[in-house]
Amino acid sequence: MRGTFYIVGVGPGDPELLTLKARRILRRSPVWFAPKGRKHGKSMALGILDETVGRDNKEILEHYFPMIKIRTGEQVDPEVEKAWMGAAAAVLERTRNGSDVVFPTLGDPSIYSTGFYVYAILRRIAPDLDMKIVPGVSSIGASAASAGQPLCLGDDRMAVIPATFENSRLREVLLNFDTVVLMKVHRVMNRIVPLLDELHLLDRAVLVERSSQREERVSRNLLIERDVKRHYFSTIIVRKL
Repeated sequence: MRGTFYIVGVGPGDPELLTLKARRILRRSPVWFAPKGRKHGKSMALGILDETVGRDNKEILEHYFPMIKIRTGEQVDPEVEKAWMGAAAAVLERTRNGSDVVFPTLGDPSIYSTGFYVYAILRRIAPDLDMKIVPGVSSIGASAASAGQPLCLGDDRMAVIPATFENSRLREVLLNFDTVVLMKVHRVMNRIVPLLDELHLLDRAVLVERSSQREERVSRNLLIERDVKRHYFSTIIVRKL
């Protein structure tokens, strides 16, 4: 009997936001395949699980995925594709030996998760493999909760977009949606803040850094954040209404 491959959302950081379903699957699965963004770094997803499930009697496979931009419709960097293929091969080897494999991913798997790239490769090379997606609490929802405000109400229109896009594209989105969630703002604050100022949206914006984690920080004065490089897990929510 072959094993199942699970991509499991473990939430944005607070161990108590791990779902009951995620906990059950993680406890019974013998192999955890944990992504990390630095070769010699640690997996944040594993850090969450250490506080909730524990890794006793688990085979832990930590896999490095280069943090290189991926643009829809464009050629993928060879180093990134190699990492995806290596991950798929490792997962396939263990599931063919009968082990269930869990890929724990921060937040929700459907929102900018590396797990889905591995999922797509496995779907192509092993179409008979049983794979399941387990949703988790998203960093977007957690950030809104930390800020004490809704993302959208009634007939509001919301957009989620990486802040790394060029200003012309960001401007278009900011002008045409009621709520805009800007992700990956940590390196572009000195570009984002002037753009929000130009569009008279500074007083409608809130920065949430490390939402739900011990080091969580919420700031509504983005002018003082302009020239500061924030943590990778930083989000700006712009709500006009």
